[in-house]
Amino acid sequence: MTDSQDTTDRQDTQDTAQDAAATPAGNPVAPPAAGTRTAADVVTPEVAARLTRGVVGTGKTANHTPFTGEKLADLPESTPEDVATAFERARAAQESWARVPVRRRAAVLLRFHDLVLQRQAEVLDLIQLETGKARLHAHEEVQAVAVAARHYGRKAPSYLRPKGHTGVVPTLTKVTELRQPKGVVGQIAPWNYPFELSVGDALPAFAAGNAVVMKPDTETALTALWAREQLIEAGLPPEVWQVVIGDGPVVGPEVVKHADYVSFTGSTRTGREVAQSAAARLVGCSLELGGKNAMLVLHDADVEKAAAGAVRGCFSSAGQLCISIERLYVHESIADDFVRRFAARTKAMRLGSALAYGADMGSLVGERQLENVTRHVEEAVAKGARLVAGGRPRPDIGPLFYEPTILDGVEAPMAVCAEETFGPVVSVYRFSDEDEAVALANATPYGLNSSVWTKDGRRGRAVAARLRTGTVNVNESYAAGYGSVQSPMGGMGDSGLGRRHGSEGILKYTEAQTVAHQRIMPLAPSFGMDDEKYAAFMSLSLRAMKAFRLR
Repeated sequence: MTDSQDTTDRQDTQDTAQDAAATPAGNPVAPPAAGTRTAADVVTPEVAARLTRGVVGTGKTANHTPFTGEKLADLPESTPEDVATAFERARAAQESWARVPVRRRAAVLLRFHDLVLQRQAEVLDLIQLETGKARLHAHEEVQAVAVAARHYGRKAPSYLRPKGHTGVVPTLTKVTELRQPKGVVGQIAPWNYPFELSVGDALPAFAAGNAVVMKPDTETALTALWAREQLIEAGLPPEVWQVVIGDGPVVGPEVVKHADYVSFTGSTRTGREVAQSAAARLVGCSLELGGKNAMLVLHDADVEKAAAGAVRGCFSSAGQLCISIERLYVHESIADDFVRRFAARTKAMRLGSALAYGADMGSLVGERQLENVTRHVEEAVAKGARLVAGGRPRPDIGPLFYEPTILDGVEAPMAVCAEETFGPVVSVYRFSDEDEAVALANATPYGLNSSVWTKDGRRGRAVAARLRTGTVNVNESYAAGYGSVQSPMGGMGDSGLGRRHGSEGILKYTEAQTVAHQRIMPLAPSFGMDDEKYAAFMSLSLRAMKAFRLR
């Protein structure tokens, strides 16, 4: 390329960018807030050095903000040898941590809860800078972590307490079920919810007496490291939580290789590989994977409330949420009215990148997400789908912004019909009766989350029970199910294995141990009984236990 050609190309690019910035159509831009901080204000070299002090890494890498593409911080990069070292340190610390009484371990979580709420502005800045999401969506992570910390801080002692069971022969056999920690949990956390899906999943593991070696995504590592700093201040021994950073294909398998249990959140494809590797070592795993989540708007739904709920369900965190809605099934009698209201709300959403409240949606996180979203939308439109709203990138705001998009007339084999988009794109479909709606919603290998909207709560719950997803929200999109942490949350089918939250969310990090204490007489001929008399005695005892309805 000659110098003159290079100059001409640069000028063309600048003219195109100016034209895009001058275009009045499309979603409005949130006005900048007074005194808004920049990346350089938040992630200073001193802050980066402080947060990365606990990372086991001898190499060097960096992360970047989606808002502008600029580098945020230099980070230590871990080698396979560094991962082995992290597990050695964690294993050495875990035994003494497990000996700490469970109430004292749980108290650490309650102190952490208070620190998070007191210092939330710090982590909100980090979440926004690392993920590109709007501040209100970042605050969802703060809420989720605080709720999990409070729940396990209060309930861990009862979840883990020794439980007595009826022995083989009541009175003679005293049985106690104990819960022993797995040991060192290997956790691989994703980029889309770097606070909630890192420390939020680690809290019950710590409460159960485990150590954790975590690999956060490199681009969102600072958020997880901030959480580690606060938890250590709350009383967690530093060596109990080790962090390693590096490319997923390099560091991830090493984490699985050394772990006593694996916690993974990410794609279904990678989840299968993690499950196979864990199974080869005969260690357990929990996997929260992909989803193609459906929202059903029944004929008697409040259309305005359903439209508002769809905006939250489809476009929170720019649709980069495993439990967000990508398929909208609307009863044909209200479909036109619903689409009109939903489109109006979607077109009014304000896009922005300020570290402040005010924007309704932020940026995509990376080039791969932007490419996938663009591919799905352009292919669907080329094959006959109709754009109701959005459908274009917004480089005038930032390099990875894409407008919230509604598609109508989507049909197979359009990729957006069945593939997970993981972006601000939703397809609208019409149905004629509830049986059809349920069948359409279930016609996917995924089964993570779904939503039902109706004025009749009984009908909504009945439809919910027919949907093959781990959580179903009636008259809400995802927050009600996910935020109710006493209840399990997870996926069916290709959406994963295991559950977070509730008793399952902490007991998965433990091994059940049965201690049976036999008293007075053995389970064998004794007191002068021969084999035949012992067999008769036991037969009589078994009949009596059934008669007395013993379980």
